[in-house]
Amino acid sequence: MFAAIPFPDISPEIFSFTVFGFSIALRWYAMAYIVGIAIGWQIIKLALNRPGLWRNGPPMKASQLEDLLTYIVVGVIGGGRLGYVFFYKPADFLAAPLDIFKIWEGGLSFHGGFLGVVIAVFLFSRRHKVPLPDLADIIAAAATPAVLLVRIANFINAELWGRQTDVPWGVIFPGQAAQACATALEPCVRHPSQLYEAGLEGLLLGTILILLAFRFGALKKPWLLSGIFFMGYGIARFLVEFVRQPDEQFTSVGNELGLAFHVNGYGLTMGQTLTLPMILVGLTVVIIAARR
Repeated sequence: MFAAIPFPDISPEIFSFTVFGFSIALRWYAMAYIVGIAIGWQIIKLALNRPGLWRNGPPMKASQLEDLLTYIVVGVIGGGRLGYVFFYKPADFLAAPLDIFKIWEGGLSFHGGFLGVVIAVFLFSRRHKVPLPDLADIIAAAATPAVLLVRIANFINAELWGRQTDVPWGVIFPGQAAQACATALEPCVRHPSQLYEAGLEGLLLGTILILLAFRFGALKKPWLLSGIFFMGYGIARFLVEFVRQPDEQFTSVGNELGLAFHVNGYGLTMGQTLTLPMILVGLTVVIIAARR
């Protein structure tokens, strides 16, 4: 006998219908982005309506939020897709370049999406003459609800699951790939790494950032919240990678851990490699911001 949690019977689609032979569906993954961005919008709006939170008053008008939202959505989708293409499956997309645009088939990289948002925020700041440090700091706090909800959607989709485990909260994920380690007597039980990430990257980090912004005057220290977000997300992702199922393209005989860079069995996964610059940059920014 073993202790494990059966995967809940939740469809990835909230609802679907057919119009003129075309199937249209609203998925939890898309809803997570929609609701997460909406919550982030309200967090930014609330901060803009409280002048005392800022060093020199609100950096922008509430009426500019719609334009900011457009920039962010384009940055998330465009950056996330291109990041997935270049970081994880460059050969596949070089063979079929038009598949890059098939975002409905899935495949978004957080690191790419994050870079896309950074570029979008920079361009918005330049065009609308909004101080970049203030804008980046409040977006850092406002982005965490979307991170939380998207990770939960990953769990509902039964994707990005963790490594095999015998912990009592392990989950029996469905699908041939997830059950590749099953035996004739017992199913394969895996870490629910998506929920670990939701708790660390979304709930914990978000709570810290929002409290710092609204209760402890962190918005008066330029770049402080941005640095904490960089560092906090990087540390959380680095830790979860130890129990997350490695990317298939990096797994081979003798490298079952899926290390992208390694020597004699010791190294880093692609996820850990991509988070190291975030941790270092975040720590540096926090130190500089705290000394001002």
